[in-house]
Amino acid sequence: MPAAAISATALLSLIHRQPGIDLGAIESATQVHRRTLQRRLAELVASGEVVSQRFQRAVVFMPGNKHSVQEPAPAWGAPSEPYVRLSPAGEQIKAYVRRPIYGRKPVGYELGFLEAYHPNFTFYLPEKLREQLHLMGRSPVTQAPAGTFARGILDRLLIDLSWASSRLEGNTYNRLDTERLIGFGEAAEGKDVLETKMILNHKAAIQYLVEGVDHVGVDGPTIIALHALLSEQLLANPMACGALRRCIVEIGGSVYRPLGVPQSIEDIFSFVLGMAAEIADPFEQSFFLMVHLPYLQPFEDVNKRVSRLAANIPLIKANLCPLSFIDLPERAYVDGLLGVYELNRVELLSDVYLSAYERSCQQYVAVQKRMVMPDPFQMRYRAALAEVVRAIIRGGLRLNKTSIRKLMPASVPREDHARFVALVEKEFESIHANNVVRFGLRALEFQAWSDGTRKATR
Repeated sequence: MPAAAISATALLSLIHRQPGIDLGAIESATQVHRRTLQRRLAELVASGEVVSQRFQRAVVFMPGNKHSVQEPAPAWGAPSEPYVRLSPAGEQIKAYVRRPIYGRKPVGYELGFLEAYHPNFTFYLPEKLREQLHLMGRSPVTQAPAGTFARGILDRLLIDLSWASSRLEGNTYNRLDTERLIGFGEAAEGKDVLETKMILNHKAAIQYLVEGVDHVGVDGPTIIALHALLSEQLLANPMACGALRRCIVEIGGSVYRPLGVPQSIEDIFSFVLGMAAEIADPFEQSFFLMVHLPYLQPFEDVNKRVSRLAANIPLIKANLCPLSFIDLPERAYVDGLLGVYELNRVELLSDVYLSAYERSCQQYVAVQKRMVMPDPFQMRYRAALAEVVRAIIRGGLRLNKTSIRKLMPASVPREDHARFVALVEKEFESIHANNVVRFGLRALEFQAWSDGTRKATR
């Protein structure tokens, strides 16, 4: 039977331990009469020691600015838990999603959340925030062909994004191990083969976006291709690789239950991407994909990975600094997604997005400053250049003017032959095992060619 009373100190202590707790959860925890609790809570709110806020249909309680109980450590991790800077709205969402799962209301997919968005009229990222992101992400090659900036930092991006995105999935590879795997094909000792495959799949998917930037877009074929690349050999059902979901899925640690009807998933998937394609601002478009792809869960698994790489498509095409997710606290990212799943609120995830993008720009700022405008001749013949480089290396040919002229693609007119030969020779001056990926080659292929040509000249 419920107790008759509770002290203000005991009630305040409970709220500090579980910020965002609602009346029902307080009643269960204290076994005190509801009317007594309501009276005590009203007194604490009036004194400023507690703040009450409405989340959907529930009123939740959080510590106020005036309090006498020391704020407890976060529920997740150590007292010094890494996190991101939060807006007031982000703090509210964090408080809610940190509540015990039994204190959060089960919810399903809300189509109204998507229907309430109107491209170029509705904005998840406020105007000032978008302006800030554009200033941070602007590169020196904004007027160059799409993908120029990403190609210029591809070696670094392959390592950073593959490692950081995999780490958010619990992958235990460190950055150095990832660099060795991507650059030299050396798997780290003691690591699960699935972890190795996860990183290699990221590498393939990032190359697909950057090298094929002229052919990728915010559309169904691109997103499905990303899923196929990212999920290869990682799914229990091989038929689910690159296919929309036809089964029910659950999300661990969340009260959110995604859609389970295959036809609805297919229809809404098309609706989401059609809406995303209309968004003009690349950052808003990027963030919209980070919100709605995980929320829909269109695939059996690997949805978050797909959304993180898809969020880079608008940035790569606009020659903005890509989003690598480097050093992003995993719990902050999870909390942001839970806010979307359970409350249909994006403010915490937008705080995460801003923090992640700031860090990404810091990683590449030195590279940005060193970049120069690309040679228009090289840009015009980049496909022909790649074709010749691949033919020389895979064919084990010696590099000289004769071999280059024999391999000259028909797309290069006669008047440009001499300059094209010089371009190929110059390109080989800077090619090494770690950057041949730019030409669709593996480090081992380059090493075999290099060893072979050295022996031939002895």
